[in-house]
Amino acid sequence: MLSARSPLSVKNENTVSSQMSNMSLDKENTPPSLNTTRILASKTARKIFDEPAPKAVKKSSREEQEEPLLKENPRRFVIFPIQYHDIWQMYKKAEASFWTAEEVDLSKDLQHWESLKDEERYFISHVLAFFAASDGIVNENLVERFTQEVQVTEARCFYGFQIAMENIHSEMYSLLIDTYIREPKEREYLFNAIETLPCVKKKADWAMNWIGNKKANYGERVVAFAAVEGIFFSGSFAAIFWLKKRGLMPGLTFSNELISRDEGLHCDFACLMFKHLVNKPSAETVTNIIKNAVQIEQEFLTESLPVKLIGMNCELMKQYIEFVADRLMLELGFTKIYRVENPFDFMSVEPDITPILWYSPTRFSKKLVFPSREMFSMKSKGFSTR
Repeated sequence: MLSARSPLSVKNENTVSSQMSNMSLDKENTPPSLNTTRILASKTARKIFDEPAPKAVKKSSREEQEEPLLKENPRRFVIFPIQYHDIWQMYKKAEASFWTAEEVDLSKDLQHWESLKDEERYFISHVLAFFAASDGIVNENLVERFTQEVQVTEARCFYGFQIAMENIHSEMYSLLIDTYIREPKEREYLFNAIETLPCVKKKADWAMNWIGNKKANYGERVVAFAAVEGIFFSGSFAAIFWLKKRGLMPGLTFSNELISRDEGLHCDFACLMFKHLVNKPSAETVTNIIKNAVQIEQEFLTESLPVKLIGMNCELMKQYIEFVADRLMLELGFTKIYRVENPFDFMSVEPDITPILWYSPTRFSKKLVFPSREMFSMKSKGFSTR
């Protein structure tokens, strides 16, 4: 039976037949409505299915035996009974904070965008280019490594939900670029930032190297990706909150609130997983990972893409990144490295929606209350939520 969606026209019948006759695909098994592109896709699919499945990441036997999180778990396919209640509660927090890109109103942003200085537009577009790619890298790690290694059901639930949220973040950043940047070539340049922007490539390469590192154990890689989401994102989040303080770009800054809250929760979860490890990396190893990430982030926002472009002080940004790193060290159970104060008064508790931010002085003492999806939607449309 011919496909109802794409019936063959009489005038194209000979052309399609000619194209199909040149294909090595078995005619007997080829639906008559396939065009050349779909035939090639079918051929590729056959090749994929004929190839052996890729081998799962192999953990060392010692790591499997000594780490409860990584031990073979025949009950990993069933959620109840809950074994790790703290991990499960993290998953429920993530679930309660779900939102979508459609809930962010960008209608006022274009007018603001046109009023910005050239250097401000340059800075924002390049920060968005980094963000658009970075969430995909985080997901690469989750899919290729963490979800294959961790055998605890509660943690796998969180990782699964994190993957979904990272997709939403990436969609949001891509939508922002698509909205602000009208020139197709410039959009393509920004969407391909990992290849076109050296400053973005350096951060991406650092994260990708940790994904591909077969010698680093799970604990070391947990710290590395806590640094990616807790340090590599922190300065850029702060820069966008600086725009909010100036009353600019309401759609961008609202999405930044939602995303920074999500990433803060992901950092919290990484620290929780680290605390569950029996054999943790040494303080020296963790310190080296964090210092390396701090150096790269400071270079990114004070040299490669300096925050002075939007009127921020580069030295204070360096200090802020060190402050964030110290908070992360404390959450991982180690002592501070830099022992500096938070230099930005606006990077504290937000009045309406409190993101889970590494910089909030009250973050570790106050219970977080997640706003409802209805509140997100109302706020994005300009309604008061008070």
